[in-house]
Amino acid sequence: MSTDVEINLLDNRWDASVASGMSESELLLYRSNVLGSDKRVTNYGGGNTSAKVLEIDPLTGEATEVLWVKGSGGDIGSIKMDGFATLYMDKLQALKSLYRGVEFEDEMVGYLPHCTFKLNPRAASIDTPLHAYVPRKHVDHVHADAIIAIAASKNSKDLTQEIFGDKIGWLPWKKPGYELGLWLDKFCRENPDADGVVLESHGLFTWADDAKACYDMTINVINQATEWLAQKSEGVAVFGGAKHESLDVDARRAVAASLMPAIRGFVGGNQHMVGHFNDSDAVLEFVNSQNMEPLAALGTSCPDHFLRTKIRPLVVDFDPAKGNLDEVMEGLPAQIATYRDDYAAYYERCKHDNSPALRDPNAVVYLVPGVGMITFAKDKATARIGGEFYVNAINVMRGASAVSEYVGLPEQEAFDIEYWLLEEAKLQRMPKPKSLAGRVALVTGGAGGIGTATAIKYLSEGACVMLVDINADGLATTVEALAAQFGGDVVRSVEMNVTDEGAVAAAMAETSVEFGGLDILVSNAGIASSAPVEETSLALWSKNLDILSTGYFLVSREAFKLMRVQDMGGAIVFVASKNGLAASPNASAYCTAKASEIHLARCLALEGAEGGIRVNVVNPDAVLRGSKIWEGEWLDQRAGTYGTDKEGLEEMYRQRSMLKRSVLPEDIAEAAFFLASDLSAKSTGNIINVDAGNKEAFTR
Repeated sequence: MSTDVEINLLDNRWDASVASGMSESELLLYRSNVLGSDKRVTNYGGGNTSAKVLEIDPLTGEATEVLWVKGSGGDIGSIKMDGFATLYMDKLQALKSLYRGVEFEDEMVGYLPHCTFKLNPRAASIDTPLHAYVPRKHVDHVHADAIIAIAASKNSKDLTQEIFGDKIGWLPWKKPGYELGLWLDKFCRENPDADGVVLESHGLFTWADDAKACYDMTINVINQATEWLAQKSEGVAVFGGAKHESLDVDARRAVAASLMPAIRGFVGGNQHMVGHFNDSDAVLEFVNSQNMEPLAALGTSCPDHFLRTKIRPLVVDFDPAKGNLDEVMEGLPAQIATYRDDYAAYYERCKHDNSPALRDPNAVVYLVPGVGMITFAKDKATARIGGEFYVNAINVMRGASAVSEYVGLPEQEAFDIEYWLLEEAKLQRMPKPKSLAGRVALVTGGAGGIGTATAIKYLSEGACVMLVDINADGLATTVEALAAQFGGDVVRSVEMNVTDEGAVAAAMAETSVEFGGLDILVSNAGIASSAPVEETSLALWSKNLDILSTGYFLVSREAFKLMRVQDMGGAIVFVASKNGLAASPNASAYCTAKASEIHLARCLALEGAEGGIRVNVVNPDAVLRGSKIWEGEWLDQRAGTYGTDKEGLEEMYRQRSMLKRSVLPEDIAEAAFFLASDLSAKSTGNIINVDAGNKEAFTR
């Protein structure tokens, strides 16, 4: 298979009207955001930018040169002004006299806080010297795929010379740090007419004395490399040509829905993981190719790539032509165990006396021929970004293998970055995970008041949430609002009728593909009806039982299946009603269906206990605010039953309660959180009444 390569050049996005009148530091921010807006320039969190700016020293009142540089852990695409570290240039230059050699370069990071300008709390990154010692006002460092494809080629120095001549230099691989900063200093002094340098297996540095000129240089250099690669790749068989054909989109997602919970169960031993699925054209081209396995085994090159993806992926033994999914599922434990053993052996081969302890030995990236790529990480955004980084790695391998021979980073060098003590210190500074971090919840009736409040509580505690509801418009509005508040990564939705067996199974499969599996089910979908028994039709009776009993059974059954595959336990929370325990006039169908829910939960608690699946019930009463079931006829009917009007009904319920308090959706959400979290890890088969006190509903 050969290809006619499409030349996809970067647009120059600099808008002079926007940049007009900006200060040098504001131009740095603008330049950074524009560069980071295109992932072909650099990946999320990758690369950094800087400017050397004259500022007024608060101690002397005199002008002094200050380095503004992206702070540790930032992302140039989304950085704000407070994301930059600021350091005195004269103090950074003075650090050279303290340097004791490459064996001690890590200690130089400890001196950086002493160079801070204006007590800026933003921590400086290890790349600070790389920017400080380039003797130009503006410096960009990016990880463009086209550049890394050249940098990761076997003859990268020769290719760099062929493409750029003397305008862009080349430096051999060197771990980022103080020594590399001195290398750049030396290169610039010896090559004063150069506009940048390619770092082997790493990326690109470009510079200028004007912010726009620096931006233009970066874009032009990347485009020059892109165009050259395209021309040289013309007619070349991509990755050695195709070995497999892709399944159709529905079949791909079906395979992913089966694989992801199984993988999640194996990799989630120490903490819950969240999955991400990618079946983009670039991924499918790679996983279906002849050379996928040998290229994947070489590992990634750019440090940013393997910090996000581990040194290499796991290739799942799936054959799309045979459709051998059952065989793959049976062999998955052995495949994952082999990967772990190989990773542990890599650690033992490369570790130093002071290396941090072995980290999670499971793969981050799973490549599935004919299907796509699965990634797992501690949260959804990290899983998605890990996948994006591996797509960058695929693009690098694509370009490098088309014009030369792709070369991964040497194993010891990769280890020394992955287990770098400075990287470990950064990991140790990360905040403690939230209580539901890595958990995946599905909430039925998600567009209603209780469902939305529960989703908000779960999301605020770090969970990912799949909202399902039969109300498509309400669901869309709710998801839009939650995504705006918590981010689009963590919330998804599926329109679903809980009485439709096929739709329930499809929603569980969708949850598996979107998040990797399921830890928490909140069964909350509901209706309500009110009628004297002699006026209760069979259709009304059946509708209550279908939704409030059979619907809860169907959703729970599919959740059990998914949780059994993961073998990680789980929590199921039924939102029932005080009416399931206490009889109520003119509501026999509703009360009976709610009682059925409660008893179903008890039965499921018995069945789930041996697998760590806990099943508990929240019993609300009179939650009027935001509740969909209190709209329309039900509100009129209950008001009529108790001889009051709509406005007086909530007050009547409040006065009827022992505590004389209204029950709100947020109150139910708190109980649903308790029953889903580790706070109730030793509770199953229980009922929590959230009704402000009703003696008829006492459970004992």
